[in-house]
Amino acid sequence: MSVKYPIISVVGSSGAGTSTVKFTFDQIFRREGIVAATVEGDAYHRYNRADMKAEMARRRDIGDQTFSHFSIDANLLAELESSMKSYSETGRCMSRTYVHDAREAEAHGVAPGHFTDWREIGEGSNLLFYEGLHGALKSDGIDIAGYPDLKIGVVPVINLEWIQKIHRDSSSRGYSAEAVTDTILRRMHAYVHVITPQFTQTDINFQRVPIVDTSNPFIARWIPTAGESLVVIRFRNPRGIDFPYLVSMIQNSWMSRANSIVIPGDKLDIAMQLILTPMILRLRERSDRAR
Repeated sequence: MSVKYPIISVVGSSGAGTSTVKFTFDQIFRREGIVAATVEGDAYHRYNRADMKAEMARRRDIGDQTFSHFSIDANLLAELESSMKSYSETGRCMSRTYVHDAREAEAHGVAPGHFTDWREIGEGSNLLFYEGLHGALKSDGIDIAGYPDLKIGVVPVINLEWIQKIHRDSSSRGYSAEAVTDTILRRMHAYVHVITPQFTQTDINFQRVPIVDTSNPFIARWIPTAGESLVVIRFRNPRGIDFPYLVSMIQNSWMSRANSIVIPGDKLDIAMQLILTPMILRLRERSDRAR
């Protein structure tokens, strides 16, 4: 953690909805005049798209059916930790961009499935914002979780996460349902051992729970809407959280435990605005005083 150069980390797996949460953060940053240096977890993958396919094939040939982007050894996690350490100390760090598609390729001048060159980021920023798979990891000599000042977990119940991934990968990436199912199965070992433990490190978890039948996510024709969902918001340390105020401001919400509030799914944006804005402002004020 750093007083001068704070870091915010949003953690969630592919299909969890971290992009929606990032959009809300972007709104807060714009409204409050906060300059954020952004780091995407994809930038720290070890392999480009073609090399990853080759490595997965090699692993399958030697009997490893669990290697995926979730795996520790598929990512440059020491480099990610080093980047966060550097930013926390100097307000600058090295990062790069993974180019997903033709639109991004045109913007960066790099073919889809490849990385841009490493570059220094952070000059003139108020904070560093990370969004990806491993932003709260603490394992085997790696302590990425020790650097962010605010860690957010985005973790829908597992059936909903699968439905969102199946629909996203099928509609926007052209994958068959069978191919997406294979990916889910391959990732399950690392999901259990690498992704899930991070949600005990996060300061706040947003867990979306559908209130419609998702018992067989592999045949679901639609993603449950926000109106067909609840969101459980869990605070690791509820001290200082004004729960009566939140319940009064968010219609049809209630406390389910001493550290948790349940809200209608279509109230997620306003809940995040109410909860996160004062936290972000405190980080900036503390940083301004220390600089």
